[in-house]
Amino acid sequence: MEKTMAPCLLLSLSLLVCLLSSNSSAELQRFHHSPKSDGSLSLIVVGDWGRKGEFNQSQIAAQMGETGENLDIDFVISAGDNFYEDGLTGVDDKAFAESFTNVYTAKSLQKQWYSVLGNHDYRGDVLAQLSPVLQEIDPRWLCLRSFILNTEIADFFFVDTSPFVLKYWNEPKGDQYDWREVAPRDQYIDNLLQDLDWALKDSRAPWKFVIGHHTIRSVSEHGDTEELVEMLLPILKENGVDLYINGHDHCLEHISSRNSSIQYLTSGGGSKAWRGAYTPNQDSLQFFYDGQGFMSMQLTSAMVEIEFYDVFGHVLHQLNLQKEVRSYFKMIGRG
Repeated sequence: MEKTMAPCLLLSLSLLVCLLSSNSSAELQRFHHSPKSDGSLSLIVVGDWGRKGEFNQSQIAAQMGETGENLDIDFVISAGDNFYEDGLTGVDDKAFAESFTNVYTAKSLQKQWYSVLGNHDYRGDVLAQLSPVLQEIDPRWLCLRSFILNTEIADFFFVDTSPFVLKYWNEPKGDQYDWREVAPRDQYIDNLLQDLDWALKDSRAPWKFVIGHHTIRSVSEHGDTEELVEMLLPILKENGVDLYINGHDHCLEHISSRNSSIQYLTSGGGSKAWRGAYTPNQDSLQFFYDGQGFMSMQLTSAMVEIEFYDVFGHVLHQLNLQKEVRSYFKMIGRG
């Protein structure tokens, strides 16, 4: 336990420094996570999960634990909507333990979690989720608005997507969003996009992955997020991003761009799912599962292997990418 939790404890001080220096400029903080001695990394991605174990969250967590052990994962990525329905009420909210600490109990999941905020998180006390106090409660937890994770073989760019969505500002429909340290919206987004563009251009990693809560491309209930298509996607294409990874739609998806190398991956099946919605978009759908599950990634400097799993741990879809051969797809079982 001490060995696996060491990276978590080392990040506590870094997180405190980040928060003390944070402001509406959305400056991107950097963290480092070394690959294994053989130069590889493995991880799990899950989104839209925080329901106190209900809606099969606990069953999915158990399968994540088994997969994490089989792959000897290095860390976990959360794609947002970490606590339903309205985020946390404060750093002492019992929902943190009930939806996170007490659910993801498998030994293999006692690694660092790198998390972004979702729109449901913005309906609560956002500063609580970002607070170092939560790391004192559970050292695995690391959540910032936007930040960069350098791993030598890949750079992971975490982007705060909720402020982009205009309806959250203009038509909240009775919901209250915590825009402290974000408003004014236009300045926040402009600074974030400038910082992201610079960081992507500065990256020398073989792989560039961008993680945000909201979809860019999706055939499920929420569909494409037009603000991200308009403002974020051009930057990703210009800078040769390999993967855009998100939650928000409660399903599993793989969509290929028709005019760039980007693969759009949705892993939003961490708990409540089965929306029953399907609307095609202009890009190429490779896989869609309107149900619960999660995603794993194994990578080296030359290859990336991605697998999508259902609540029973069955592999539903594989995606293999190489720098020389960029697209090889294999469907397994349902899809």
